[in-house]
Amino acid sequence: MLRTILAITGKPGLFKIISHGNRMLLVEDLVSKKRTPVHGRDKAVSLGDIAMYTEGDDKPLSEILDLVYAYQNGEKIDVKALDNDALRAKFGEILPDFDRDRVYPSDIKKLFTWYNILLEAGFTKFTEEANEEEAEDASEK
Repeated sequence: MLRTILAITGKPGLFKIISHGNRMLLVEDLVSKKRTPVHGRDKAVSLGDIAMYTEGDDKPLSEILDLVYAYQNGEKIDVKALDNDALRAKFGEILPDFDRDRVYPSDIKKLFTWYNILLEAGFTKFTEEANEEEAEDASEK
């Protein structure tokens, strides 16, 4: 699900892949629904490919977003009201083992901003359910 959602350098917000062509993607802004082309020279990253540093293994963004959703009870986060110390404290309550040396307040702010955008776009579950479907298919055989 998050594999089709992109963050594009230099463009605010998040975008859903609509179509792809020769050296370009057609994307749609999750909030405004405005469609725009993204060319090969633009730097775009799929949210499904992002992970955050923890004291152990890196944690996929989808799992972190599910933790934020559960912690917030599906409510938005007022990012502008939080200073750097408050961002770290809030994120520490959500993910206690995050690597405090390698995860910066700007990373946490971006995570919370993306969470708010995804909520506004109607997302309530962020992890892939493919593993559950594969398990069901295997049990049927």
